[in-house]
Amino acid sequence: MIRFECDYTTGAHPKILEALVNTNGEACPGYGVDIHCERARAMLRELCQAPEAGVHFLVGGTQANTTVISAALRPHQGALCAETGHINTHESGAIESTGHKVLTLPAENGKITARQIGQYCQDHYDNEAWEHMVQPGMVYLSLPTELGTVYTLAELEEISQTCRRWKLPLFVDGARLACGLAASDVTLPDLARLCDVFYLGGTKAGLLFGEAVVITNPALNHDFRYLIKQRGGMLAKGRLLGVQFETFLKDGLFLEIGRQEVAQAMRLRETFLAKGCPLLVDSATNQQFPILTNGAVSVLKHKYSFEVWEKVDQAHTAVRFCTSWSTTDADVDALIADIQSLSM
Repeated sequence: MIRFECDYTTGAHPKILEALVNTNGEACPGYGVDIHCERARAMLRELCQAPEAGVHFLVGGTQANTTVISAALRPHQGALCAETGHINTHESGAIESTGHKVLTLPAENGKITARQIGQYCQDHYDNEAWEHMVQPGMVYLSLPTELGTVYTLAELEEISQTCRRWKLPLFVDGARLACGLAASDVTLPDLARLCDVFYLGGTKAGLLFGEAVVITNPALNHDFRYLIKQRGGMLAKGRLLGVQFETFLKDGLFLEIGRQEVAQAMRLRETFLAKGCPLLVDSATNQQFPILTNGAVSVLKHKYSFEVWEKVDQAHTAVRFCTSWSTTDADVDALIADIQSLSM
């Protein structure tokens, strides 16, 4: 079985694994205060051009989202996000378990706009019963989105301005940020400048596990380590995160991995389009969503694992093929050959 259902089916990139093996015998203090975490923090601050930023390493994306959002919101507030947002669709109510509501906005190809955010806030305060409703307290975006689309720098600039006008912290979920940076005109310094907090994901980009949260708003950084611990995101052997991120950030490995994942996905995209398969969305990243006949889905399932996304009509289904750091040319070549031989 050749696996395309997600971007974390295999272990770690060889360079990451080598670094872990080479440092395995080192004795370090726990909970992320070791020399490797400190070096990785310094590297990320330099890459973001944000020398005062708080940098925190958590074990996974849901822990990062839950910790950041619960830290940013007061008890009566909720987080604005796209209806397709990960915190709304794929985290088992993790945000709600902290006592906060996810306030959804209609999304176009996974994205929301500055205008929507501003209109939601205006409508909230225009309502005579506003004090009896959940107050919008922050904005959550994903880059790339859950549908593989990316925000442009111009779109992020506009959203950031709107958030600041309404005094809403802006949080960007970067679980697949390596791909997002490879496929957009947004850079790490842009994110540090425009967001209050974002994270660079490692779990879906060749690390065994780990997400690096970057906080540029000092108010959100205050006491953040208490909250990491409280929310179950702090690793006792924190050096394992530091070692991985040191390697991930060195010589642009994270960008190299992102570009590689996107390049393999673009080969699949071109093949599906050449075959006449429409795409559910125009994704520029490592997630591709072709619309296939139900018969084609059944044929491909014999040899490949992929995610059934949604039924389009009685005869067609949208599916997701996801490339990863470990997707080989041979994997993609085999799938391309089988796509080309499909009877559509």
